[in-house]
Amino acid sequence: MQCTLSNLDQTAELGHTLAQIIISKGPCPVLISGPLGAGKTTLIRCVVENLPGGDQAEVSSPSFNLVNIYSTRPEVIHADLYRLGRAGMDEALAECLDTEYAALFIEWAEYLPWSELPANYLRLTIEMAGQDRLIRFQARGDRAEDWLHALGETGALHSG
Repeated sequence: MQCTLSNLDQTAELGHTLAQIIISKGPCPVLISGPLGAGKTTLIRCVVENLPGGDQAEVSSPSFNLVNIYSTRPEVIHADLYRLGRAGMDEALAECLDTEYAALFIEWAEYLPWSELPANYLRLTIEMAGQDRLIRFQARGDRAEDWLHALGETGALHSG
């Protein structure tokens, strides 16, 4: 399944939809990959802003400290693995990954070791196509499949 985002309004709409799914279905880890400037942090900001308490959050890329935690309901853990690269997991980061109660968003998920992948996750791969962003969605596990189904019901996704 995939969708195309042509502008910031469409990104905000997808963020709103993901926030509503978090509220209605509960958290599921979201692993995001894509090149620099693809809009990973922007999408996460749009999700956070649409969760209860998100209007107080100052969402920014956690590139230098690896993890930001936002006091939304549920809490959002936002990790950026770019600096980590292929060097391996930071112990504090590994602890953050082991949660079922917070909404977990991981940028540069390709740097997450296979051994640290959660049992359930929704993977978003962002490709740049001119000014557009093509986002491919893959689900692993029952909760992620449930999320993908819910996204499909909104009309935001198409096969491809």
